[in-house]
Amino acid sequence: MATRALDNGAMGIVAPSVATHEEAQEIVQALKYPPMGRRSISSNMPQFDYDGSGIANKIKQLNETTLIVAMIETRQGLSNVDAIAAVHGIDIVLIGTNDLCAEMGITGQFDHPDINLAYEQVIAACNKHGKWAGMGGVRSVELMRKHIANGVRFVLAGSDLTHLASGAADQVTKLS
Repeated sequence: MATRALDNGAMGIVAPSVATHEEAQEIVQALKYPPMGRRSISSNMPQFDYDGSGIANKIKQLNETTLIVAMIETRQGLSNVDAIAAVHGIDIVLIGTNDLCAEMGITGQFDHPDINLAYEQVIAACNKHGKWAGMGGVRSVELMRKHIANGVRFVLAGSDLTHLASGAADQVTKLS
């Protein structure tokens, strides 16, 4: 499904629940063109207005610019975060905080010491391997700011539905 999204013009993929170095490598292999990966080449790319000329340069450009985000959502992924961050082609290693909290038996405790330690581990691995640390699943602006101050550089600050619902609730409050 991820390659279909890319074939239709998406410029990046967030891969959920990456737990091992091997899984991270498989993701890169599936989402990058040769020689980085094994993704099928098409000359009809929406990113280039379906112009099939100069395909070699376009493939190179897409390999350089297609964003691949590996989500850490399990204890296994967290224990392998250094190896995952080391994979060439992974751009961002992102903690899926909701799912990681649930896996750790601390559902909803986004500022729990174990989650703070997980952020430290991910940030350190990303810094070591020249990647960006990311976060998602946290709605608290205070916690987002805390992790940004500590080195997170990519933030999923909510979904379209979350933002629409928040805006609608704000409008209702203003009119009440």
